[in-house]
Amino acid sequence: MSQLISKDQKHVWHPFTQHHTAGDPLPIVKAEGVYLYDETGKSYIDANASWWVNTHGHGHPHIGKAMSEQFQTVDHIVFAGATHPKAVELAERICGHLPDHFQKVFFSDNGSTAVEIALKMAIQYWHNKGEHKQRFLAMHGSYHGDTFGAMSVGQRGYFNAPFEPLFFDTDYLDFPTESNEVAILERAEILLSSGDFAGLILEPLVQGAAGMRMYSAEFLDRLTAVAQKHDVLVIFDEVMTGFGKTGKLFSMDHCQNKPDFVALSKGLTAGVMALGLTVTSNKIYEAFLGEETTKALLHGHSFTANPIACAVACANLDLFEHEETWQNIDAMVDWNQTFAQELSQFDFVANIRQQGTILAFEVQDTSTGSASVGEASYFSDLKTRAYEFFLERGVLLRPLGNVIFVNPPFCITEEEYGRVKEVILEFLKSL
Repeated sequence: MSQLISKDQKHVWHPFTQHHTAGDPLPIVKAEGVYLYDETGKSYIDANASWWVNTHGHGHPHIGKAMSEQFQTVDHIVFAGATHPKAVELAERICGHLPDHFQKVFFSDNGSTAVEIALKMAIQYWHNKGEHKQRFLAMHGSYHGDTFGAMSVGQRGYFNAPFEPLFFDTDYLDFPTESNEVAILERAEILLSSGDFAGLILEPLVQGAAGMRMYSAEFLDRLTAVAQKHDVLVIFDEVMTGFGKTGKLFSMDHCQNKPDFVALSKGLTAGVMALGLTVTSNKIYEAFLGEETTKALLHGHSFTANPIACAVACANLDLFEHEETWQNIDAMVDWNQTFAQELSQFDFVANIRQQGTILAFEVQDTSTGSASVGEASYFSDLKTRAYEFFLERGVLLRPLGNVIFVNPPFCITEEEYGRVKEVILEFLKSL
């Protein structure tokens, strides 16, 4: 055992890890482009973009330059009663990439807090207007983060069971498929027409932690329209889907009907710094104005609008404004489509789906014939077998139970993508 791993095991508590049964962590000491390097010098293709955050590859020089230059000017300041150029630039530019009604940006430091703020804004919006609306409608299988509000609107059960007595009540819609979309919309119509709901919150187009489950933009449009018809505020949690993952900058770009709030993080800073944004409209913002301080949004974080993080986010937007980035994204979309066809040769591979740069499929348990996503599949031992198989062959992928997915940085080359595909096919042939 290396000294690094020994010290890690002595002092570090890792996320989503049962340390009693987990093996040694992967000791990464260098990252460059799509590659990670361990302390022995072995390289791994980062095929899940380091938890879906890394957009342009590790150690991108434009991102590094922005970090260094910002550190030399303003490293951090309090953001209550003060401002700085990079926060203003980021707010202006992010609004410029969103539909016109998005005009106000609230800063936080991760995806869960960005969602939490949207929930608080929605509740307080109605409170400030003198209307008692506190119910939320969400979708089964949702994951919106690990703070209490975010957990309250997420999937109940195996992740959060110890905390459920402390959650606020949430109503849920079934996950949409071709056969149940009409029934779901009818149920939404009945629920939202009650006038009790503050908001509807969704992972648009792709549910990440549920196993990269995908549904259509047409359904999302229709559900958003139902909510807005009944004056229910709509929150799109684009923490995972934002910044190119669906083939467009944001999932909402596939839709006609736009939300009232969008939560952003992960790819916001190219996976380099911790930053979250909750973006909304002047209509929402103006409901918080008044003579009473208590009418304001009394919420904040020590590292709100950290200047270095804001500078990195601006540099990230620079890269998204380059044609080369979108050429890379378009190429990945094509490679995924080709790979999806190759996967269909396996009779135990089910539910092959693709949205933009994300390709996912489920490996059936041949003893039961089941490939459904849920508690049983999330805790499938296939994820451990696959993870170790991939690592041995120089590919870092973290399956979600029996769901294997590819979601690499956009700078991956066709040859590197081909290596990821080769290893996955080799694994499937070994089953």
